[in-house]
Amino acid sequence: MKEMILDDLKTIKKYDGSDMMSLIESFSDQCEKAAGIGNAFELPVSLKADHKNIVFTGLGGSAIGADIIRSYLADEVTVPILVNRNYALPKFVDNLSLVVVSSYSGNTEETLSAYKDAKAKKAKIVAITSGGELERLAKTDGFPVLKIPGGLPPRCALGYSFFPALILLSKIGLIKDQTAYIDETIKTIRGLKDKELGHDVPSGKNRAKDIAGSLYQKYPIIYSGQDHFDCAATRWRGQLAENSKTLSSTHVLPEMNHNEIVGWENPKGLLKDFVVIILRDAGDPARIARRMDIIKNIISGRKVRVIEVNSSGNALLTRIFSLIYTGDLVSFYLAILNQCDPTPVKSIVYLKEELGKR
Repeated sequence: MKEMILDDLKTIKKYDGSDMMSLIESFSDQCEKAAGIGNAFELPVSLKADHKNIVFTGLGGSAIGADIIRSYLADEVTVPILVNRNYALPKFVDNLSLVVVSSYSGNTEETLSAYKDAKAKKAKIVAITSGGELERLAKTDGFPVLKIPGGLPPRCALGYSFFPALILLSKIGLIKDQTAYIDETIKTIRGLKDKELGHDVPSGKNRAKDIAGSLYQKYPIIYSGQDHFDCAATRWRGQLAENSKTLSSTHVLPEMNHNEIVGWENPKGLLKDFVVIILRDAGDPARIARRMDIIKNIISGRKVRVIEVNSSGNALLTRIFSLIYTGDLVSFYLAILNQCDPTPVKSIVYLKEELGKR
């Protein structure tokens, strides 16, 4: 069984030249440190004003934390939250907007452009970064900086991009105190690593290893409910791409039921190469859960394997992160099966080098 390869630490280390495994397995520690950074941040008086909207701007690993915030807080926050992934901000941004500028390196060109746009629109600005040009500009212009540790691949800094920003919103008064939910989330992630998903939990008892084995040389398609868990599906797709060097796609329910479900008829010759992952939660609305049951039957009837992944924990925040953390480890184990180092992202580096020539 190919999954058994994942029980051999020598094989893992052979391909994991940059020790991605340690970064993923220490994620609970990062979350704890990130929460400490958020709690230690002194809120400037300028941010205590009312905000008519909140815009997070960033790309890639620096934006996924914002996606989680938008999705997690959908039923609590009373002002719109938008995640911007472009050079410019929407026209509605003005002096009553709060713009959270997130660039892990501090040098992402799209994000720096959006920062300048936010400044020109006289928005309230907070920067989240490990340094670089963004930190320099924000400090020069007198905007607060949530400084986070550097030296990680941006996608491995999710804790730093998420928890300080979440705590910031609670300090502003937009949401209630999150301490209890954060503590439960950290504890649950640590337990998942130690007892269920970590490298020393053997195949057959390790859900992440077993899913990775099912995805080997297949095209994963990830479905979730729109309510709160679209961000988890997005994270799975991003991690499969960057860590596993594997293409995948995502969609959400109920929208998927109004178009994509019909596409599960062709191309007939390729359907055998697809595997569907359905991310499920005990809190999924009853009609969404029923829809998931039905699409599982439809897709399975096409002789396509369907794997259901259930969330863990009590608090909504915990359940979201349990699915995200499972996907992170699936992507790592699939990288090993693909015999590739999960850390390097050569195509992204090449793209930036080519852009830098003009």
